[in-house]
Amino acid sequence: MALGNVVALAQTSMKRMLAYSSIGQAGFVMIGIVSGTQDGLSSAVLYLAAYLFMNLGAFSCVILFSLRTGSDRILDYSGLYQKDPLITLGLSLCLLSLGGLPPMLGFFGKIYLFFAGWANHQYLLVIVGLVTSVISIYYYISVIKMMVVKEPQEASEIVKSYPEINWGIVGLPPLRIALYTCVAVTALGGILSNPLFKLANTAVSETPFLQDIIATANNIS
Repeated sequence: MALGNVVALAQTSMKRMLAYSSIGQAGFVMIGIVSGTQDGLSSAVLYLAAYLFMNLGAFSCVILFSLRTGSDRILDYSGLYQKDPLITLGLSLCLLSLGGLPPMLGFFGKIYLFFAGWANHQYLLVIVGLVTSVISIYYYISVIKMMVVKEPQEASEIVKSYPEINWGIVGLPPLRIALYTCVAVTALGGILSNPLFKLANTAVSETPFLQDIIATANNIS
């Protein structure tokens, strides 16, 4: 959690920033695994499912931007909303969810993980998780703020020369569908967080391997 989020702060490449933040996200998942309880493993399963959509949505936006501009620099996203509102909205929602801000799906996923860790007396891990979540929110919000600068002259040269949007290019229609799906699940999944957690709980209870982990943890404790 500390390594991924702290190193992500210093990145100038969007792909590298998301890659290092993925290390931090893996640390959050491990809180649930380390707890070794039914709720902990269910929280980990739920967060992994949420992370799948959050990350795929974010990378879909980054890939689209790279295909259209040939750039991966974070600074080149400055003023993007003026030329490509879809990528701006999609990337913003996915980053907010990765940062764990309500009412996004990522917020509820982290809440379940932190509650499970706290209930299992993993106080240090939960505190580190909370602190590093704040760090991640800082660099996620920085990207969003950069994309929605108000003055046209503040836009990057890449954005000023942004090409005309054409979804007819081979390979882009499926990417567009994937982006819509991931953003919709990320933005609206928080409404269904409780049913989704129950579904994850059922999946854990019906998986012998995970039940063995719980039994082993109980024996150790």
